[in-house]
Amino acid sequence: MKKMTLRARVLTGAVAAAALGAGTFGAVSASASTPAAESRAAVKTDTSSRHLQQTTHLTIDAASRAAQAALDAAERAGQRVTVAVVDRNGNTLVTLRGNGAGPQSYESAEKKAFTAVSWNAPTSELVKRLESTPNLKDIPGTLFLPGGTPIQAKGAPIAGIGVAGAPSGAQDEEFARAGAGAL
Repeated sequence: MKKMTLRARVLTGAVAAAALGAGTFGAVSASASTPAAESRAAVKTDTSSRHLQQTTHLTIDAASRAAQAALDAAERAGQRVTVAVVDRNGNTLVTLRGNGAGPQSYESAEKKAFTAVSWNAPTSELVKRLESTPNLKDIPGTLFLPGGTPIQAKGAPIAGIGVAGAPSGAQDEEFARAGAGAL
């Protein structure tokens, strides 16, 4: 048997790795392009497992529509606000800062949206819970002021919308509800 040079061995290894990678990529591509009926069947099979859970998420288009509807409602009322929409996990999807909105409103709107989705309740209701459980306000990222409302699908929270900057939390929450109502 003839000995291979170091260069030949490296080249042979690289070719083998490339072939293996191409085969893996092809398998992944093939499974990614399965017909819709087959992929639906696969999802049904997978979801029967007690270790998997399906969730519903708000699209970026829907989040944008909700945020714009809330901002439009505030502008019609002559208010300068910021609107934030967060997903089920509290990650910001959309933030719209209206003309002339105060600098504090950006962070406040995000925190109100996060608080609303975290407890699946309007933040005005959550403010009342502070009377019996005042340490709720110590949870990082939350803000227990009126102006946030959850967005639900089948009774479960899928997003939160928060508004900040109007003279009252009641107005902020009215605008947040208008945004959620646009969906």
